Amino acid sequence: MSVETFDVNRDAVVVSDAAATYLKKQLELRGRKAVRLSVKENGCTGFSYVMDEVEHSEENDLTVTLANGLELYIDKASLPVLQGTEIAYEKEGINRTIKFHNPNVTDACGCGESFSIN
Repeated sequence: MSVETFDVNRDAVVVSDAAATYLKKQLELRGRKAVRLSVKENGCTGFSYVMDEVEHSEENDLTVTLANGLELYIDKASLPVLQGTEIAYEKEGINRTIKFHNPNVTDACGCGESFSIN
């Protein structure tokens, strides 16, 4: 038998270097301090991601400071849905976009705007 440790600050959400660079640059352009991540019930399959540019965290947020200094606030009520998610900044054809790679997702709607988990 082995024992594994869990660090909620490290294991909650992972942000790729490209995504962290992109998000920090966008915050600087808009004069904002941090990104707040949560989910809301929405769409035909259940949930959608919410990313807000904010000045401060809310009372029940988990604060994660990334290596580049970007502050990420994560809604603690959303943690069961977000746990293990990787946020990436990816190229799709000529476009670049933020992508959520969430291991908890079991189904997604056809348009990609909402998802469900078990």
